[in-house]
Amino acid sequence: MFVLAHLSDTHLDDTPESAARTAAVMDHLNALPGPLDAILITGDIADNGREDEYRLAAKLFASPLPVLVCPGNHDVRDAYRKGLLGIAEGGTAPINSRHDVAGAVFLLCDSSIPGADEGRLDGTTMAWLAGQLATVPAGTAVFVAFHHPPVELHHPVADSIRLFDAEPLAALIAAHPQVVAVLTGHAHTAAASTFAGRPLLVAPGVISTLRMPWEGPGPFATRSQPPGVAFHVHDDTGRLTTHYRAVV
Repeated sequence: MFVLAHLSDTHLDDTPESAARTAAVMDHLNALPGPLDAILITGDIADNGREDEYRLAAKLFASPLPVLVCPGNHDVRDAYRKGLLGIAEGGTAPINSRHDVAGAVFLLCDSSIPGADEGRLDGTTMAWLAGQLATVPAGTAVFVAFHHPPVELHHPVADSIRLFDAEPLAALIAAHPQVVAVLTGHAHTAAASTFAGRPLLVAPGVISTLRMPWEGPGPFATRSQPPGVAFHVHDDTGRLTTHYRAVV
């Protein structure tokens, strides 16, 4: 059985609140007594994309567990590489990474478009993903993760800045039965849907929670609710189960 903790959208900035909320989630995960195999953080690590925000993230994300991170639309690739990944030369190419953890494969894609809020997987990233999927043996569980949900979640603002041009990605995932699920963030709300015939699971926001249209008038997002985390459990039968928790 594989257990993955999944969080997103820490939006670390100059305010103590963002760091406190992130620390609360990480402290909670690091203190869990039961088996946990890895922690996934799906983007918008920094709010302004500054190196000092990523250096703070590196400290807050410290864990005895593997911590897997991909960028979001608020992240800046060069500063992300320097401050979070410790790559002195930086760089502006997409940040894609593979992680083999406890018998599963995690393919983390960069869905950000520099200077834009919506997302796309560019040709370089799609070629990388196709190449990685081709190397995974049959029967090995694969999770594909990126920031922007590739389907509508029925919020007008969130849907206007989702992942666009997702048809090639859907075709690629449909052609690889070893892909168990697609994992994203960006929407600041816990959500479950489907994409390419697989589960699409969206992590709740750490910094805030999106208000859906049917929840009545009020702010676009609220910090009155605690940060949240998803726990994805992939068992020996191949079944994937997700539990969502608030960290108070």
